[in-house]
Amino acid sequence: MKTFMSRAALAGLLMGVSVLAGAATPAPQGAEVSIVSPKDGGTVPQTFVVKFAVENIALAPAGDATKNTGHHHLLIDVDELPAAGQTIPVDANHVHFGKAQTQAEVTLTPGKHTLQLILGDKNHTVFEPPIVSEKITVNVK
Repeated sequence: MKTFMSRAALAGLLMGVSVLAGAATPAPQGAEVSIVSPKDGGTVPQTFVVKFAVENIALAPAGDATKNTGHHHLLIDVDELPAAGQTIPVDANHVHFGKAQTQAEVTLTPGKHTLQLILGDKNHTVFEPPIVSEKITVNVK
């Protein structure tokens, strides 16, 4: 009986954690993110700087629980955005800027590429509703 109670308590705890993990952080009213440069349709060298901007939300490093803050994630050639409440993947197409950076040097292969920003909360989770920039296209020389 004691083992059953321990397992039941553990199962309840895990269910509670999974529910909390799936809950999206509410986006601050009017929060926006944008790519300042390069411009949509611009031609860039293989290594170039992408500059980010936000409105109506403050930037904070990952792990900082300050209300109404987030940090940038640059999506490179991503067709489907992560949904609200999802953790943003870590890979070559989902680049994290967990120190609240406002720009980044990016190196891409020659050709057309798309860039888009999405803000994540302290846990790299997408806000509800998601805070995303317009998607831009760059031509890499």
